[in-house]
Amino acid sequence: MARLLVVVPSETDPPARLGTWLAQAGLELDERRLGAGDELPATLEGFDGLLVLGGPQSATDDERTSPELVGVRRLLAEALAGDVPTLAVCLGAQLLAEVGGGRVRKGVDGPEVGATLVAKRDAADADPLFRPLPLSPDVIQFHHDEIAELPPGATLLASNPAYPHQAFRVGRHVYGLQFHIETTPEIVAEWAERDTVGVAASGLGRETICARATAVHPDLEEAWAPFAGRFADLVRSRATAGVGTA
Repeated sequence: MARLLVVVPSETDPPARLGTWLAQAGLELDERRLGAGDELPATLEGFDGLLVLGGPQSATDDERTSPELVGVRRLLAEALAGDVPTLAVCLGAQLLAEVGGGRVRKGVDGPEVGATLVAKRDAADADPLFRPLPLSPDVIQFHHDEIAELPPGATLLASNPAYPHQAFRVGRHVYGLQFHIETTPEIVAEWAERDTVGVAASGLGRETICARATAVHPDLEEAWAPFAGRFADLVRSRATAGVGTA
């Protein structure tokens, strides 16, 4: 069975539905919860893919501020160097952009919070993961930082009017998503309770944000569960080729 290393930088953003979809697609998930004290492996040896989730930390944090991100950056750098099938979500995508030579900063237009849409770019039509998605799929946003510059050579796959770098690919198999696809209504409700600054900046009340997120979760599953299956195919292909597992 193909093995996926799942890095959870914060207990606030578990793999949730995304983890379920990936397991249903036949992957063995090795979950490392950094907030619970789990250790990261030194390398990706023995794994066929990598999933890095989000959290309240910033990709601009130094080692003193967020020491738990040092190992995450190291694994993302290894994934980039080896073109290991990787899916990096929100904070994960920002770390991926930074490690790859892009730039992350505090969002110039403030936090992006709640249920919204992203639009596929033309390059998505040639991408095996993004091509089958709807033209403007539903997503959940909850970020204060933005990816100001993509890594050199990255392919932009999705944008929206608020922040243009919503999804991208580096190489053939390494993907970053600024938005969330893994959430449940309960997770969004917890975020809305915690992130009073982001909620206030949205111009919407917490109840409205939660209600809209709950309403779009069936559409999220319809679009992104098959996407997770296609990512699992990439991971399995690497395992079949005998590249990742020892």
